Amino acid sequence: MKKTFTDIVLTVMATIAFAIAGFAITQPATAQADSTISYDKIHKVAKAQLGKPYGWGSTGPSRFDCSGFTSYVYKKGASKQIPRTAQAQYNKYKHVSYKNIKKGDLVFFGGSKRSISHVGLYVGNGRMIDSQNRGVVTEAVHAPWWHAVGYARVGNVVAD
Repeated sequence: MKKTFTDIVLTVMATIAFAIAGFAITQPATAQADSTISYDKIHKVAKAQLGKPYGWGSTGPSRFDCSGFTSYVYKKGASKQIPRTAQAQYNKYKHVSYKNIKKGDLVFFGGSKRSISHVGLYVGNGRMIDSQNRGVVTEAVHAPWWHAVGYARVGNVVAD
């Protein structure tokens, strides 16, 4: 009887210990604050690329494709590595509606959410900077030659 009671107590204690350990493992060690990204810095980097030629698969600094451009702007302007392709950028970040778009958000174009073929950097007033066949330009987000599919927020972008 004494051995059975001891076995039960040890089993209960082990179960509680494992439950506590399991809970502790699933919790983040520290809460990481979303680092603030300066819109002024990424916009300055983006504007400095205006007029540079388009190059399929190019990531700068002398020529860009669309996602190479947005990757470059975030890397140089915010020290933030973002995915290389437009589709991967679309897939990674939190989507926002057009009515909630902010300067620094990414604007995506294509046939559908699974077929993203272009990305640009939103700069306000319905405009974006992007790299396309005419090179790096500023143009309207809702130009007739683009089919906007969605918008995404890379992080906490704030104006300085």
